Amino acid sequence: MRPMKLWLNSLRVKLFSGLLFTIVPLIIVLLVINYYSTQVVRNQVAQSNKNMLSLYMGQIDRNLQEVDNFLINLSQTNLDLLHLDTDRDANENNYMKAKLRLFQTLNDNVGYYKGVDLFFIYSGMNKDLLMTQNFGSGLAERDQVAKEIVRMLQDSTVAPNVYRWFTWQSGGNHYVYHVIKTGNVYVGAWVDAKKLIIPLQFINLGSNGAALLASDRLEPMSHGDLIAQKGIQLDFNADSYTLSGKKKDYMVMGEPSNKGNFYLFALIPEKTALENLPYLQRISSMISIGAIVFLLLFIIYMRKVFLLPINRIIQAMRKLGEGRWNSRIGQYPTSTEFGIMNDTFNRMITEIQDLKINVYEEKLMHQHAELKHLQLQINPHFFLNSLNIIYNLATVKDFKLIQEMTKCLVTYFRFMFRSNSYLVTLKDELLHTKNYLRIQELRFPGILTYRIDAPEAVQSLQIPPLVIQTMVENSIKHAVNMDEPIQIDVCVNLEEDEQKQWVTIRIEDTGAGFPDHILELLQGNMDVPNEDGEHIGIWNVKRRLHLLYSDKAAIGFYHTEGKGAGVWIRIPAASHDGRGEKS
Repeated sequence: MRPMKLWLNSLRVKLFSGLLFTIVPLIIVLLVINYYSTQVVRNQVAQSNKNMLSLYMGQIDRNLQEVDNFLINLSQTNLDLLHLDTDRDANENNYMKAKLRLFQTLNDNVGYYKGVDLFFIYSGMNKDLLMTQNFGSGLAERDQVAKEIVRMLQDSTVAPNVYRWFTWQSGGNHYVYHVIKTGNVYVGAWVDAKKLIIPLQFINLGSNGAALLASDRLEPMSHGDLIAQKGIQLDFNADSYTLSGKKKDYMVMGEPSNKGNFYLFALIPEKTALENLPYLQRISSMISIGAIVFLLLFIIYMRKVFLLPINRIIQAMRKLGEGRWNSRIGQYPTSTEFGIMNDTFNRMITEIQDLKINVYEEKLMHQHAELKHLQLQINPHFFLNSLNIIYNLATVKDFKLIQEMTKCLVTYFRFMFRSNSYLVTLKDELLHTKNYLRIQELRFPGILTYRIDAPEAVQSLQIPPLVIQTMVENSIKHAVNMDEPIQIDVCVNLEEDEQKQWVTIRIEDTGAGFPDHILELLQGNMDVPNEDGEHIGIWNVKRRLHLLYSDKAAIGFYHTEGKGAGVWIRIPAASHDGRGEKS
């Protein structure tokens, strides 16, 4: 919660909040006015066009009603229809005379009904169609219509109805028909759907608007390409209109027919409907847009002039908090006040960094002094034992061993005197350890044996001096006695993990091992009592490893399988510059 509170209390939030509370209410009022004006104009346009659709649909229904009256009168009063309901072969003469009289009746009346294309009579018993011929552009079209009428009458889904007109679709063409059945004789009228909407073509619905008829399943009878391209869904709303299209940019209004199962729809582009918006409404829209643009420009301006310089200072302070003391605020064109703040900040960080460097160097010098003291602490440790060995050899007058012993001691002390460096090669450390073990072997003849195993690949790696020799010396001090022989093994390996390489050193002996309480203290990384100098060598090695490698080096203590003492040391295999720092 605290970062959220800090963010809410920031200058940026307060600045933007004040600006939003000033401009947003004005924008909302203008948008409400704009929306209300748009709705008013839409409703006016919709009402006007609904009235127009009702007018045209009423005219179409009246025309169809007149046709209905003629068909009903014909089917109920004309006796010639009875002859068409008899077998033609039984009395062909009467059948043909009745057919001619009916054709003449239909042909005389079709001209009075401008809303239809043709009248037809179909004898279901004789499979004979009679229809007027004064329509279409030629014989081929009339033959095609005749086939459609026969197919329609033979369709089991077609049910004659005295009062309703129905739609028929075939080959991309749509028709409206009315059929009355008398016995097994069908009397009907047939209209091309395009003919019904010819008067609507003179209505101005815009360049992309359209008027069309649709079936009772709301399938368009024309302008299918426009509907598919714009994604318009025909939806009948008895009260008003619906918005449709991929972008909701078309007003859809419909009117059902009282005489048939079809609808009359008007598709008006919203752009056309809103062309008559009041001038004041357009001004309010422009003001709303201008206010939004002004808000965006103001935000951009404040961000560049005010917020961005503050953010640079905050970012620099965060980097300082992460310990990156070399971060500075760059030179950018900015206000005078922010320029002074940036220069002051950079100068302050430089002074702090110099002070930190001085403190670090002083701490490093103190650390180096402590490291030298620890190494010098080891050098006198071997003096007394060495003199005692030479004295004993001189007593027995074994001059050959005295010479070898003296040579080994010279080599030993030469290494000790030059070991003021913080790191030596593993090869030099192992040679020194081997030389030390030879001295001890001369000291304990027949008691002490040793083995040193290190692959050639690790010989050039650097380690702290006297680490291995100190642990070997500790083993001899605590494990060697004159009663039982002892074996000391030194094994060095190079190990790898996912991140880096490590040098692992193991020193094991076959002595009595660590006392249980001492091993528990060593494994728990606790200080071991060092009365009379006991275990000071272990503490010395641990302290030097910490100074040189911090937490990257590790040391452990254990009992071997033969219950002897074991020590393992792991240090990074990377090279160093001799001061305890990575090179």
